[in-house]
Amino acid sequence: MLTSKVAKRYAQGLLDFTEESSQTQMVRGEMQDVINIMNTSKDLNNLFLSPVVDSKKKQSIAKEIFKAFSPVSQNIIQLVIKQGRESHLKDIATEFINRVEEMEGLQKVVLTTASPISDSIVEQIISQSNLVNTSGNYRLDKVVNKELLGGYVLRVGDQQLDASVRSKLNQIKKDFQLN
Repeated sequence: MLTSKVAKRYAQGLLDFTEESSQTQMVRGEMQDVINIMNTSKDLNNLFLSPVVDSKKKQSIAKEIFKAFSPVSQNIIQLVIKQGRESHLKDIATEFINRVEEMEGLQKVVLTTASPISDSIVEQIISQSNLVNTSGNYRLDKVVNKELLGGYVLRVGDQQLDASVRSKLNQIKKDFQLN
């Protein structure tokens, strides 16, 4: 997923501020709550996307929804809305969490398979791959994509190992077309 420049800039600014004030972990949890709320509330998303609703009204609604948050999180949410960037709020929160995890050295690992697989097979795939630093921290997301037909795709950061049947069939198809 491509992240907008807006989300990256706001997230970096928020990270810089929370690092200075030693509030990064607290704000990280609140940004995760923002993502969860935005994922579950279609009405809130529609409100933030609506050009008809006034910025002041959006700010007051957001203040009420996020009233349990710390002043830092409330202020960034208010600032984003005041600047007319409320449609980017979820992306900003996601990018902030990504930057905190990156700063902590947490690797994001995505394993895509054609069907659900057991944890022992997942461990075997990860241990045999040289992409994953198994001695460090990593977060594994398992995804099922039936279009792979079989095999798996292991993605770690910006690197990818494609051991799927689909990619092998595509390669054979290209080889036949060339010959």
